[in-house]
Formats: sequence, structure tokens, C-alpha cells
Amino acid sequence: MERVRWWRKRFGRRRAVPLDVTRTDLVVVASSFDDAEACSRALERAEASEPGWMAEADAVLRHHLLLPADQVPTAVELAGQDRYTVAAPDAPVSGGGDPAGAEQGTEELVALVLQRVQLLDALHCSQERSRMAGLAQRAGGRVLGWDALQPPRKPVARTD
Repeated sequence: MERVRWWRKRFGRRRAVPLDVTRTDLVVVASSFDDAEACSRALERAEASEPGWMAEADAVLRHHLLLPADQVPTAVELAGQDRYTVAAPDAPVSGGGDPAGAEQGTEELVALVLQRVQLLDALHCSQERSRMAGLAQRAGGRVLGWDALQPPRKPVARTD
């Protein structure tokens, strides 16, 4: 009995603490706001640049959408079935231009950022990107793009 406990303690799997989306040190490490760019290419670019995407670590994957205001609650509910939550209203948008002027002459669209924590790779990023495109299309809106946040590889020293 004692041997089994020792074995589990020594070699057992420890539960990793999930990435907290409210952390203040998260930075954008990967993004793509180009419909034609493959997720694999965006992640290759991100891995080679600063602050640098870390493939082995969880990331907060965020999808930036423009939806008719009356469709937002339904979209949030549907995305919630896949563990997506709405990003904080003051969450920075990483590109995509001016959401307010994006759809001139049509029903007013509002910006919505949906996020969830996951291990990010090209396949799953592409699947989620497609899922969000379908969600936006059904709601009468469109997807601006996606970005991923992680803590920086090298923590910044505080100067206060």
C-alpha cells in the first residue's frame, strides 16, 4: 500500500492548473485577420516572432465577430455549449479594422469576442475558426479573425 502511494506521488499525473483568462499578464502571441491565411501559417509565424507562441502551453483562443445586436444572445448561448465565454468588454481587439464602419448600409453589427482556454494547434484552430464562421453566418454577421493569448515567455520585471 505504501509503495503504491509513493509510486503515484513520484510518477502520477498532476492536474495542471488551467490558464486563467483574467490574468493581467496575457499577451497576444498569435493572430490572423486574413481569411485566406491558414492557421498553420499563422502559428508558424507566431512561433518565430516575439513574444512567441508556446505550442506546449494552454492559450486563450479568441474569435472576433461582428453580429446583429439581436443575434448576440443566441450566438453566446450556442458558443457556450462549447465552453466559450464572452471576453471582457475592455478586451483589446487585435486588428480587423473599424468594426463600426465594416458593414455600411446594412443592419448595424456589434463587435463580439468569444474566448476559451485550450491547447492550440493548427488543426484545432482551423476547426474552431470554421465553427465560428458558421455561427456568424447563421446569425447574419461575419468573423473578423482570431487571436491567441498566453503569458509571455520572459516575464516583464515590474518597475513600480
